Amino acid sequence: MPGSPPSEELVAQIASLRRYARALTGDRWEADDLVQDTLERACSRWRLWAVGSDLRAWLFTVMHNLFVDGLRRAKRQASEPLDDKAVGDLAAPPAATEGTLDLQRCLMRLPQEQREVLLLVTLQDLGYAEVARITGVPIGTVMSRLSRARARLRELMDEPAPLRSGPTHLRRMK
Repeated sequence: MPGSPPSEELVAQIASLRRYARALTGDRWEADDLVQDTLERACSRWRLWAVGSDLRAWLFTVMHNLFVDGLRRAKRQASEPLDDKAVGDLAAPPAATEGTLDLQRCLMRLPQEQREVLLLVTLQDLGYAEVARITGVPIGTVMSRLSRARARLRELMDEPAPLRSGPTHLRRMK
């Protein structure tokens, strides 16, 4: 297809997209869905990609926009009342493992804007200008969010791990 990036370039970006999506969502299945949606959106809109421009930055912009749209959609749906059947289908999230350094838990406690910038700069090794273009904010805002994210992450990592609700007693069964 004219104007489309070579498939090798696109395939080479999938690992980076998957890493970023996993860090954004905190869930492997959601991350895979986000990567899939990103690739579908990119393939359906090749004409928007300028040949010779940075494909990686363009794909991250597509992913960022999809992620933000998903958050907005979830927020809207959360404000709608649930019917009795839907409430019965909800399951509790799995408990965190005791005594482990849970970087993922700490990352997910950061505000979404700070987490995005931190992950793009540190995990994806993008420059401030690229991150500003992807997120649609000025470079100064990127730098500020990054600074606040790093400071908050340090605080969260220094906090003691959450304690279990009580001691576990084992019973002998015959």
